[in-house]
Amino acid sequence: MEVTLLVKSIAGLVIILGILIFLFLYLQSAKKEKKLVKNNGKNIVEKKKDDIKHELKDLLAVIRDKNSTTEELSQAVDLIIKYHGHIHPKLGARPHPDFDIYSEIILRICRHPNTNKDIIIKFDKELEKYNPAYVREINDSLTKGLNLRGM
Repeated sequence: MEVTLLVKSIAGLVIILGILIFLFLYLQSAKKEKKLVKNNGKNIVEKKKDDIKHELKDLLAVIRDKNSTTEELSQAVDLIIKYHGHIHPKLGARPHPDFDIYSEIILRICRHPNTNKDIIIKFDKELEKYNPAYVREINDSLTKGLNLRGM
């Protein structure tokens, strides 16, 4: 009688373990499907102004995406200026290492296929207004970006 109880207990534990493994795998596949839907639907679903995240890496991703519309670019530039417009102070005569991000943003905006002069000028003027110490570096990045645009 003790052996039958032991066998029944082991069989019950194996069944419970099988159910838990099935639930774990099912939930993992559901999360992957949600991520795929979000990633694939990102360009298909029209974004509203509140849908764009305010983190610099997310805004930079919008600018890097060659399929971003002019409106999305304009919104991203507005949000960058609003939330990330101030660059850290210079380190002596050298710009702060974080300025490289802003330089990349300027270059990418200039080279983006859906950009226009209003977006470029607005970003340039606002960034210079908030960071007067970086005017020369901003102008250099803008010149490089506009020169690359012709190629």
